[in-house]
Amino acid sequence: MKPHLPTFDTARLLLRPRSMAEFDGCLAMDRDPQVTQYVAGPWHDPQAHERFLSERIQRPFEPGFGYWSIFVKDAPATFLGWILLIPVDGVGPEIEIGWRLNRTAWGRGYATEAATPIVEHAFRDMRLQQIVAGIHPENIGSIRVAEKLGLKFVDGDGTHADESCRSYRMTQDEFRARYGI
Repeated sequence: MKPHLPTFDTARLLLRPRSMAEFDGCLAMDRDPQVTQYVAGPWHDPQAHERFLSERIQRPFEPGFGYWSIFVKDAPATFLGWILLIPVDGVGPEIEIGWRLNRTAWGRGYATEAATPIVEHAFRDMRLQQIVAGIHPENIGSIRVAEKLGLKFVDGDGTHADESCRSYRMTQDEFRARYGI
């Protein structure tokens, strides 16, 4: 576990720093082609996928940045997915928020509920000036989550991890206006 990441709880969820204890849950989630259809990765090569996932889980980030695993509060062993706040492509300078949930967790508001304390952490605790999200243009569910959080579409499409994406952003001023800070 990475001690430099806070834990969060919401009405229904627990967010804990991601650890190797969630390796099998992450691996199973990534192997669902509907979950990873909009995300580039080594999903079809089991050995490369395991190396990729192990590196991502164990990668050191600066304090306050990293991945959180999402669990159901009433069933804390139930892994739903993860959420991240990391430098884009691991180096920045922009800071990315992102999420991936098991298909069984879709459509229940879990992604928005899990991302909200991470947005608050980004702006209140980390005092970031902005956060971004790169979302595949056909990933309507993730676009809805970004919009519910208050991220706004930035003109123009681009690429992220070699995939087509739309860029969304929230600034510190937009956060203050939306969240009453």
